[in-house]
Amino acid sequence: MVNVAVIVGSLRRESINRKVALALKKLAAPRGLELSLVELGDLPNYNDDLWPNPPAAVTRLKRAVEAAHAVLFITPEYNRGVPGLMKNALDWASRPWGKNSWSGKPGAIAGATGGKIGTAVAQAELRNSLVVLGVALMGQPEAYLQVTPALIDADFNITEESFRKFLDGFLACFTDWIGKVADVVPEPGQPDVEPVRVAA
Repeated sequence: MVNVAVIVGSLRRESINRKVALALKKLAAPRGLELSLVELGDLPNYNDDLWPNPPAAVTRLKRAVEAAHAVLFITPEYNRGVPGLMKNALDWASRPWGKNSWSGKPGAIAGATGGKIGTAVAQAELRNSLVVLGVALMGQPEAYLQVTPALIDADFNITEESFRKFLDGFLACFTDWIGKVADVVPEPGQPDVEPVRVAA
């Protein structure tokens, strides 16, 4: 399996971006991709003074990124920008100087909202940061997702066929991109995977 670290820019339990991430996890498994959500809730605000004895959450984030073959960023949009949680994760894993965990990783961006703008502004801002950090970012397709309440069910299955096909196509392109950048070829198949649920 090809391991993909998933960075979700929301802590809310019922976040639609988290639901999209978990729906993508189910769709990705048959393509040979293992999507793993990296928990960010206990990351402190970035403080360079903490590097002599970095918090466990920071070292856990860096290890998860470094162990992954690729990274998928799923961002909400707050006030026409990237959430602080997402930017904080980028900053921690890019440091200390000379130990940028993001560098060279194949990456892709998606984002969901209830409105039609689909996090386009936040994704543009995030793209700028990721390029500077050395992420080998997939340019197309862009995934500006409008998610309505019934679109993803309680077991993270997608209920609308056109939306499922779009996300499946997005994953197909990302799979190809990972192969080109990281020279890793996923092995398609349906592994035995336990149902994924958001913790209550």
